[in-house]
Amino acid sequence: MAGPQTEIADDRLQKASVLSEALPFMRRYAGKTFVVKYGGHAMGDESVAESFARDIVLLKQVGINPIVVHGGGPQIGRMLERLKIKSEFVGGLRVTDQATVEIVEMVLSGAINKSIVGAINAAGGLAIGLSGKDGNLISAEKLERRQADPDSNIERVLDLGFVGQPRTINRHLLETLTHSDIIPVIAPIGVGPKGETYNINADTVAGAVAGAIGATRLLMMTDVTGVLDRKKTLIPDMKVSEARALIQDGTISGGMIPKVETCIAAVMGSAAAAVIIDGRIPHALLLEIFTDPGMGTAIWPD
Repeated sequence: MAGPQTEIADDRLQKASVLSEALPFMRRYAGKTFVVKYGGHAMGDESVAESFARDIVLLKQVGINPIVVHGGGPQIGRMLERLKIKSEFVGGLRVTDQATVEIVEMVLSGAINKSIVGAINAAGGLAIGLSGKDGNLISAEKLERRQADPDSNIERVLDLGFVGQPRTINRHLLETLTHSDIIPVIAPIGVGPKGETYNINADTVAGAVAGAIGATRLLMMTDVTGVLDRKKTLIPDMKVSEARALIQDGTISGGMIPKVETCIAAVMGSAAAAVIIDGRIPHALLLEIFTDPGMGTAIWPD
């Protein structure tokens, strides 16, 4: 029967083995930039949020340059309810009038951004919070969506208010930060040509940043295991053309479509690959980056 000392020794050997297995990945990715989209369940669970902050600091410590892009839809919704400001969604996007965009900016660039920054700093990192307005990080333009009338099939342009899409990313600013000890934490707020404030989908911003800077990985932390086939089995890897085919035949559907399209856009930019991973799992980032099986679904160039 194994005694307490044997159990302790086995535990230490297991930890040493894990560290040893991670070494080749640390060498491979040293000096590389990883863009991490952070949101969903992970932001609402304090223990998972603390674990995420430690993982980000660890990446920086071993020579990887992480850039965090965060969302905050549920928090925005709660604040709008408290202030009795009505809000509606069209095609999964929040219609954003002047009153709403002020609240969106306050919540994203304020409470949420600083909470993430604080957690990373408390874990020993040096994080700085940014919105797309800082240093003209995200130059944006108004997002246009069209919708066909179900009766006449005539398309009409939807006015989503101050909902934007990235036009350009200030690559020089991000490279200056990541080549220092700083970990950028980005709120998805963009600035228009006349100084307008635009609310931008966080997935879209993460993809645009990853594509603009040629990230080694875009890591999309979600509330699902990844992309599933028709038998509900996880697809670990796919090429861009395969991903498009699965969208076309309906295998990829619903809320997974925009996430996969974001990954495709990043890879078609200059990101080396994009991975959709389950952010509910503790240390999901480390398991993806430092183990051979990885996690979730990786999308690669053709």
